Amino acid sequence: MKNESSKAAWRETHYQLADTNGKLIINLRDVGHMMRRLYEGRGSQQRVLIVLNEMGGSATQRVLTERLQIQSGSASEVIGKLESAGYIVRTVSEADRRNVEVVLTEKGREAAEEAKHQRELRHEEMFLCLSETEKEELLVLLEKLSSDWEKRFPSSGVHFEHGHHGRGGHHRPHKNDGHWRETE
Repeated sequence: MKNESSKAAWRETHYQLADTNGKLIINLRDVGHMMRRLYEGRGSQQRVLIVLNEMGGSATQRVLTERLQIQSGSASEVIGKLESAGYIVRTVSEADRRNVEVVLTEKGREAAEEAKHQRELRHEEMFLCLSETEKEELLVLLEKLSSDWEKRFPSSGVHFEHGHHGRGGHHRPHKNDGHWRETE
């Protein structure tokens, strides 16, 4: 508890001394930390189920691993857990015996739908304090900022992946294929 209160005091002191740019950075950092806590990770079981379901319920383990942007060892671990729980089955591809097909079971499809539903509820809850107009304004500002940073800091190693945006929005390319789209 003491550590948390000292962190809060440190943040408040720095926030009060910061200029507008500094306050923006502090707030963006705080939002980023909160989003990581609220959101399932790249290789979480829920995300694997959702992504596999969005891919039609079946994919090679290699393609699924690339889509999730996780290491093959991490993918094998989470896929193994999902298989043990009866959510997926793995089979050797008939077309190419070097490939393993990962296929959702009916139980897995139901779990994927529930995980997607829970994600959508969480997304709604995350922005409850904003009106629809405020959400649209924030979206425009964040897209403007992301676009500018992508152009001005291309060598930073950061790549932007965005799912669908309202109002016919766009997605930014992923470094591997130039058109990859994460579904959040």
